[in-house]
Amino acid sequence: MIVVTGVMSAPELGSSATTPAAAPNFSWMPNDGSPTAVEQPIFLMTTAAQAISGFFVWTALLITCHQIYMHLRCYSCPNEQRYIVRILFIVPIYAFDSWLSLLFFTNDQYYVYFGTVRDCYEAFVIYNFLSLCYEYLGGESSIMSEIRGKSIESSCMYGTCCLWGKTYSIGFLRFCKQATLQFCVVKPLMAISTVILQVFGKYRDGDFDVTSGYLYVTIIYNISVSLALYALFLFYFATRDLLSPYSPVLKFFMVKSVIFLSFWQGMLLAILEKCGAIPKIHSANVSVGEGTVAAGYQDFIICVEMFFAALALRHAFTYKVYADKRLDAQGRCAPMKSISSSLKETMNPHDIVQDAIHNFSPAYQQYTQQSTLEHGPPWRNGGHVISRSHSVSGGRDNEKTLLLSSDDEF
Repeated sequence: MIVVTGVMSAPELGSSATTPAAAPNFSWMPNDGSPTAVEQPIFLMTTAAQAISGFFVWTALLITCHQIYMHLRCYSCPNEQRYIVRILFIVPIYAFDSWLSLLFFTNDQYYVYFGTVRDCYEAFVIYNFLSLCYEYLGGESSIMSEIRGKSIESSCMYGTCCLWGKTYSIGFLRFCKQATLQFCVVKPLMAISTVILQVFGKYRDGDFDVTSGYLYVTIIYNISVSLALYALFLFYFATRDLLSPYSPVLKFFMVKSVIFLSFWQGMLLAILEKCGAIPKIHSANVSVGEGTVAAGYQDFIICVEMFFAALALRHAFTYKVYADKRLDAQGRCAPMKSISSSLKETMNPHDIVQDAIHNFSPAYQQYTQQSTLEHGPPWRNGGHVISRSHSVSGGRDNEKTLLLSSDDEF
């Protein structure tokens, strides 16, 4: 039996799924001495794939954008909601970026540039989730007052067996922050390196050859993301009892699953490609490498996953608790900023720069940060008094940062 397979060309956007392609995919098989043509369209290149992924993407965008809007409208706890909004933006960025990459699937280069934007934001999300946990607990000083001097529980299951005999200190918190911040630096550098290597023809997804940049980028990225996620887990392991009122399990699971799923899906597809399970596409009109095909499947899966991520994140980071905090103890409505100014403050990276300086500069590494607010009315949520991180327009609190000396090392 002789099998010769061709490829259907990508349909134009907006065309019907039944529109015949210029170069259809045929499997030629002998039948009574004459070959018979059987059409086998490439799913990722069809209008059906674009429509299905588009439905999930735009539904996820509507769900998440509404949630972001409500957080900004109920912007009563800026120091917490700043990080929440940044985390929520992972859905629009991941979903829309992956969908655009899928639309331009037949171009063998575009997916690298789209993936660069998506992957850089991934590092930003890990940092912001850790910072949100810090804000929940009142900052470094408050956390230290609760865990300082306590022995680290040694457990192989939780990855703390190597910390036997260690105690929690400011060095421990500093390690957690440094490990997440390094990923915020390493990931963009790897993304830029990937683009440069792609331009010079030295990068191709799934190519583990020692002469290809993919191998080295993957190794460095894997070490960096593993360190960041390990530090995030260590922090949760140390403060899980303190974080219990904030339902951290779902939040922690969602952040790690979105990042880990996308990473390991990409690795699995790269392995399948290396094993020959994902063939390249080559015809007179279209030529797409195996790496691009694998990336196309990754994009389609992410488009679908982001819909479910949007639903889960809507529950994990609900805005309703902040809507309740808009009323102070006397029942007066707290002043509210405009949506645009709230969004501008949310996306201002000034706090990240300051945090990096504090955690990496030798002049600050032996100090803990403690934020204090002056003239700020305490907001109440049930019986819990909340005053550490609220500032609103009209009577904006003056926030100060105190540096408390510490000689502890992790």
